Amino acid sequence: MLPLTPEQQERYSRQTRLPQIGEEGQQRLLASRVLVIGVGGLGSPVLLYLAAAGVGHLVISDYDQVELSNLQRQVIHQTDSVGELKVDSAKQRITATNPDCRVDAITHELEGEELQRQIAQADVVVDCSDNFPTRFNINRYCVAASTPLVSGAAIRLEGQVATYHPANGGPCYQCLYKQNYENMATCEMEGVAGPVVGIIGTMQALQVIQLITGKGDQLPGKLLLFDGETMTWQSINIPKNPTCPVCAS
Repeated sequence: MLPLTPEQQERYSRQTRLPQIGEEGQQRLLASRVLVIGVGGLGSPVLLYLAAAGVGHLVISDYDQVELSNLQRQVIHQTDSVGELKVDSAKQRITATNPDCRVDAITHELEGEELQRQIAQADVVVDCSDNFPTRFNINRYCVAASTPLVSGAAIRLEGQVATYHPANGGPCYQCLYKQNYENMATCEMEGVAGPVVGIIGTMQALQVIQLITGKGDQLPGKLLLFDGETMTWQSINIPKNPTCPVCAS
């Protein structure tokens, strides 16, 4: 790994002072590649904090355009971003935040072999999508590639975050959820408070940093549940499903 330049030493000085990160951890961040799927309410804080932290290569995927109703919670976008592709808007903001962060913007839905290839190339995958079919596909390819998956979700005043890394003996996403997504509630139907997606997305970003640096408490095997109405957290152990169709074998 390359030594930090004087500019990098100054930029990341508050972070490298942490014994859990240090210069070695910062070098790992700078050399890392992270795939973020979804550039909405969760993806916004994930991308801003990972770019600011010095993740060297961000691959971002989203095919939607910025809409006025997005701006209440998708803080990476601005009013003059309305009508732009979300990945283009996000790339501009990331580059303004940290010009040294390389950004690959994918303007279509990742699926099939392309999704499989991008996951295999990533050090960590961050699922910021908003639908179960996408989440199940991401999980399946992460298990196949032994790539850790940081998953988040939020609706109304509630949110959850978990890390899945079956290669280390833990459960996968499908150990928790059966592949049945009929009558799924959405933020468009139910609403969501902006700070809730910010809290969950920020937790996802922190977990990515911990995974890359290899230090600090990590979440595999645990589901963190946030209740914004009572301002409380719960931690639930996720058992590995011995008959899981994805990770049991």
